[in-house]
Amino acid sequence: MNKAFIFDMDGTLFQTDKILEMSLEDTFNYLRSLNQWHTVTPINKYREIMGVPLPKVWETLLPDHSDEIRKQTDLYFLERLIENIKSGKGALYPNVKEVFEFLKKNYYSIFIASNGLTNYLNAIVSYYQLNNWVTETFSIQQIDSLNKSDLVCKIIEKYRITHGAVVGDRLSDIQAAKDNGLVAIGCNFDFAKEDELAQADYIINDLIELKTLLAQLEL
Repeated sequence: MNKAFIFDMDGTLFQTDKILEMSLEDTFNYLRSLNQWHTVTPINKYREIMGVPLPKVWETLLPDHSDEIRKQTDLYFLERLIENIKSGKGALYPNVKEVFEFLKKNYYSIFIASNGLTNYLNAIVSYYQLNNWVTETFSIQQIDSLNKSDLVCKIIEKYRITHGAVVGDRLSDIQAAKDNGLVAIGCNFDFAKEDELAQADYIINDLIELKTLLAQLEL
């Protein structure tokens, strides 16, 4: 029996909020320098859609801009995010490493499945040395459909997972669990929405609750 926990990254393991606003402000200052933006930075709009793949982010935030400008913006934003991670301006949520250690001791494999881009995810994993516990990190870039359910399916097939859970803060994480026959654990953290969490099998307010929940799951 291959048991696993599959974690989302942004808003679940990594407190993206700590670097989001400064990175987005840098990015829109860049657009202003190109004469491509003339109003306030749409931080609140981004918070509303947090968790969707970046191409969809720029379609939403820059609906009237060309694909070329969106691509330039995407690259610049990614650079700023990575620089802020490497500068130590971000943070993991409390108890991430303690919970990872607990899961490993109980013979669970740990994976990350994220809508974030590969270089961004690698920066977080490297800075916080998560590879001490995480078997492999998967980015939505690896799936043509940009669908989290398909990404989780890829993990299950590659590692022949038979039992497990998906832990995340958004509907795409909950749906990915259900579509693949896994337990859906919703994180009531910064970017979570009540109506989305209502569809999870379990809801936690702190990752440390996974230690207690594990006894109930019988995975």
